[in-house]
Amino acid sequence: MPPTEASTEADTDPAAQVTPGSGPDTGTRTHTGSDPGAATDCEDTLDLRLPDELIALFARGTEQPGDAGAGARAGEPWGSADAAVGGVGGSWAGDSGAGGGDLLDRVGGWGPVTTGVGVFQLVPVRPGRDTPLVSRWMNDPAVAAFWELEGPESVVERHLRPQVDGDGRSVPCLGVLDGIPMSYWEIYRADLDPLARHYPARPHDTGIHLLIGTVADRGRGLGSVLLRSVADHVLDKRPSCARVVAEPDLRNTPSVSAFLSAGFRYSAEVDLPDKRAALMVRDRALRDLL
Repeated sequence: MPPTEASTEADTDPAAQVTPGSGPDTGTRTHTGSDPGAATDCEDTLDLRLPDELIALFARGTEQPGDAGAGARAGEPWGSADAAVGGVGGSWAGDSGAGGGDLLDRVGGWGPVTTGVGVFQLVPVRPGRDTPLVSRWMNDPAVAAFWELEGPESVVERHLRPQVDGDGRSVPCLGVLDGIPMSYWEIYRADLDPLARHYPARPHDTGIHLLIGTVADRGRGLGSVLLRSVADHVLDKRPSCARVVAEPDLRNTPSVSAFLSAGFRYSAEVDLPDKRAALMVRDRALRDLL
């Protein structure tokens, strides 16, 4: 089970958050390992507007076949031209390890989804490219209280590597809204996770952890909108999955509230090694009712 989430959103104080060991934390936006087990929403406001240099790359189109790994080199700007505009493709689209393989039906190829706050896409993390950003978010004190991944970038690297290099049962992703990376997600096979020892898991149960990156994106309902959209995206892309689950820390009231607002139902309280959690479930059979 991952750490604990730091806060989810649900129109509350941005300081109350949760996760890598707990529920996800979701916030909202104005314009808007591998224990995968939590999500949070925190971090100081960060200006992530795309630089002119990256905009210029858009005109050059996608990489040519044979230019292997051109977009994945450490230090290169985030994403590719296609990724930056929320499209399918780009240098990250073919990442089999980060993409989830067969265990999660290739998260990297799920493509964008239109939400009430903009076009959103899950882009599998590449440690060399994305560790600095994720580490910055994890060092927000409100996030660190639950995820416990604060410190040098190597701490986050050690959290991401086993997932990226593993068998695809947990896929760390950047949440990209209207071309801007603004959240961190872990999509994982809950039925293959240590979490399955603590609740009556069903085959292909899929878990979600979430962290909203910037303070400005928290506390306005954004987390609920994205949680609902991503959970339904999971159900659409994984026909074998009948339920999407999450386990926010019971202390993270904003996180639990965000899940409820996103159409999850409160199923039970479960004692996990690192927290007492609320088991939240979004059922395929009830998705049109909740």
